[in-house]
Amino acid sequence: MVPRILLDTAAVPGGEGMLKLYRRGGDFQIMLGGNELMSSRLSGSEEALATLAVDACPGDRPPRLLIGGLGMGFTLRAALTRLGPQARVEVAELVPAVIAWARGAMAEFFAGCLDDPRVALFEGDVAAPIATARADYDAILLDVDNGPDGLTRAANDGLYGTAGLAAARLALRPDGVLAIWSSAPDPRFTRRLNGAGFAVREEVVRANGGRGGARHTIWLATRRN
Repeated sequence: MVPRILLDTAAVPGGEGMLKLYRRGGDFQIMLGGNELMSSRLSGSEEALATLAVDACPGDRPPRLLIGGLGMGFTLRAALTRLGPQARVEVAELVPAVIAWARGAMAEFFAGCLDDPRVALFEGDVAAPIATARADYDAILLDVDNGPDGLTRAANDGLYGTAGLAAARLALRPDGVLAIWSSAPDPRFTRRLNGAGFAVREEVVRANGGRGGARHTIWLATRRN
């Protein structure tokens, strides 16, 4: 059996516990305690987050996207593949070590996308640019924690609560899209999105894309004018 090797650990700012980066052969895994947050073997639902969000963007201008959560780069790479040369993508990553892993141990999975001229990567909470933006983004993609029912950081509740959704709505242009990844469905959150001024479509996607895997949820919430 190929051994699993611990490569690094990192504290979650404002959270509890430690993220751990493992490698087994050519595969990587990020764990929080006994929970697997990300695996390089399972990219389908993260890629679907990007594909669905980009396809839902208004088509009358080069889109500007904000992605919350760098992870293993699956969402970013899928978005860049779908976007034209005039698009702009901002990526916010809260944990400095995740950025270091992207440029170091996991660089092969990022395939140079962090150096794409369309991409601006910054270290920090995605809530910060959302709070200051006013009709700036065509799409905001949130792959933060485990979705509305988070694991790593209580402050993430602010993204998914009433105030956080109101801020996201203000940050979006008319007909802009708030796309949210979750490990599980949440009917209460769907109702919250509707109440926050969004037209909501819920998609069920598979962790391993067309090859199956666990079912994950993506909300596509379009800003009502």
